[in-house]
Amino acid sequence: MDNIEYLESAESNRHATPPSPFGAVPSRPFPLSARQHPAVAALLRKHPCFLSRLADGLGSPLHVLLPQVFAENVRCMREVFREHGLENQILYAKKANKADCFVHTAAQLGIGVDVASSGEFARTLAAGIPGDRIGVSGPEKDDALLTLSLQHRALIAIDTPGELERLAQLAYHNGTVASVLLRCRIASQSNSRFGLSPAERNAAVDLCLSHRGAVQLEGFSFHLGGYATDERARAANAMIDHCLDARSRGLTGCSQVNIGGGLPVQYVDPQQWADFLRRDARDHYHAHKVFGGFYPYGAARAGAQALHDILQYRTNTGESLSARAKRHGICFIAEPGRALLDQAGFTLFRVQAVKDRHAAEGYAILSVQGSSLSLSEQWFNSEYLPDPVLLKPGQPAPEPFVACVAGSTCLESDMLTWRKIGFPRAVLPGDQLVYINTAGYQMDSNESPFHEARLPSKVVLDYREDEQQPQWRLDGI
Repeated sequence: MDNIEYLESAESNRHATPPSPFGAVPSRPFPLSARQHPAVAALLRKHPCFLSRLADGLGSPLHVLLPQVFAENVRCMREVFREHGLENQILYAKKANKADCFVHTAAQLGIGVDVASSGEFARTLAAGIPGDRIGVSGPEKDDALLTLSLQHRALIAIDTPGELERLAQLAYHNGTVASVLLRCRIASQSNSRFGLSPAERNAAVDLCLSHRGAVQLEGFSFHLGGYATDERARAANAMIDHCLDARSRGLTGCSQVNIGGGLPVQYVDPQQWADFLRRDARDHYHAHKVFGGFYPYGAARAGAQALHDILQYRTNTGESLSARAKRHGICFIAEPGRALLDQAGFTLFRVQAVKDRHAAEGYAILSVQGSSLSLSEQWFNSEYLPDPVLLKPGQPAPEPFVACVAGSTCLESDMLTWRKIGFPRAVLPGDQLVYINTAGYQMDSNESPFHEARLPSKVVLDYREDEQQPQWRLDGI
């Protein structure tokens, strides 16, 4: 299962210098230019009028989805597993985006989906994913979800011994056998509320032995917050140990290790990110905002590269994690969400007003139609840091137009971008801002019809650069 916990903090933000008594800000804000997939760059460069008309017709904000980029990311991860000669199963973590098009693409590609609710399960089945390619995660699942999982022979991650006992009784009642993974709490994150402690894991293995007629232990998984590949590899190696222990106790079919998600995404250039962390300061933000930490936007090794690093990790036996897994007949399961959605979507906001009340301090505030509910990072005491771009940049001005970006609700905290951004020209009402790479967790995790506003539309583009105009449809159609 992918995660959204951020362990990398900007120390210069946390221990920032106090603001200048004169309120001065740098005339040229430090840029964090968003990386753009070639398809995204081509759309913004060749078809700004088309995108603008879509936003005019369907409203602001507008989410644009690119399932072909999702498919490209799947192929890259499959290739890594092939290079290592490993049996594997990829489960797309559906919670990262609610759009149907990505699950339909997963079905076409033959990968599975990770779900955590009956609603997600039903939509996944409706998209054409068979039950035996569905993984069910989440803490202490209710009986309805467990029963649905049993009926469709899904793989169920168990979080507590009590949940395992309930599942066994449901399996007996339904005359079926549950396929389970035991989700473990690793030593480095012993305070997590997720997963089985070592004592609980042993008790759960005993329950699997005593309920052999209702429960089939397939393997082990773990909860891990953060994006450190070495830590994830060490946890996966420990799960291999647990599989071998379960086999020695008579559970011979135990052969799967779920390494979860948590593969970082490279939103910006790593060197630019390092420069940002070094130079970041409170007076770069509206109201001198301070955050608890940031996602590692400039990860040096991301996506399929990070997966390769995990599989190449050297275990205490001197062999790689992948070699050890092959030697013991272990199949790896991966549950990426954000990493499969890397560059697979972006979001357009229309500028409603430009406030110059902070002009004396060197910046304006842009108010857009929509809210930060459609850019979810702000709701985790963090900031979505890649610079938004003007859909139609126009002729650059001699000096950047410095502004923050606010939503249109009545909440003081409704800021899409607290950081002061240097736009190439003056931003005007009616302009459209594009936030790049928002498909993973940003565009719909927290959306709601606050103020009776309608939920934003999602447009699916099947785009080829040789087309005069992209083909589009609403998601779900």
